[in-house]
Amino acid sequence: MPPRLAIGTVPLSASAPRIVAAGGAAEVDAMAAVAGADLVELRADLWDHPSPDALPALLKRLGASGRPVILTVRAAAEGGAPLEEGLRRALYSAGLPHAAAIDLEIASTELVAELVPRARATGRTVILSSHALDATPAASALLALVDRAGTLGADVTKLVAQARDLAELRTLLQVTLAAAERGIVTLALGPAGPLSRLVLPAAGSLLTYGHVGRATAPSGQLAVAELAPLLRRLLPV
Repeated sequence: MPPRLAIGTVPLSASAPRIVAAGGAAEVDAMAAVAGADLVELRADLWDHPSPDALPALLKRLGASGRPVILTVRAAAEGGAPLEEGLRRALYSAGLPHAAAIDLEIASTELVAELVPRARATGRTVILSSHALDATPAASALLALVDRAGTLGADVTKLVAQARDLAELRTLLQVTLAAAERGIVTLALGPAGPLSRLVLPAAGSLLTYGHVGRATAPSGQLAVAELAPLLRRLLPV
């Protein structure tokens, strides 16, 4: 893993997974108040009327909780709400100065080329992600994505896949163990999703995500209020 990897003031370690409370604009106050989370993620695509002008104020409200903020404007092809690419770019640009980290897709090549250098130059953590919504790719394909993300300038690679059964969850477990020293986050959607939120952090996933209102993932996500006590009971850090 890269030395001294952190998101804002929160250090990241394969032996001490962090809990992220995720939500859209409607959940900002709930995220700011939630107990048990180390970080918060604003999904700016989950916003009825996304506005680059209004985004900084939302991020500042979240930041006032004392938790570092991850800004994500997820692409529709990878599970986000449909937004024009120009609006996604404008939201990231407006929010970058007010977030501790950004999360964008490896496949969003133009945005990656534009935003990653800006994020790194200003000390923001870069999470580059990939979301396989229908199945879990082979371990070799997932590890190739880790290589690709590193080439593109990622501090952390985040891999999300639909795990229809325990065999597919084992693939994600294999990838997590293999990439644990490189800065990896892994999550499963689908039937094995809830279990993944506990098992994959135990294998070295740096982050695990929970919701505070409506789920931000298509399936498999637990509420922070349920996830946090389970993780800290079963995986004391």
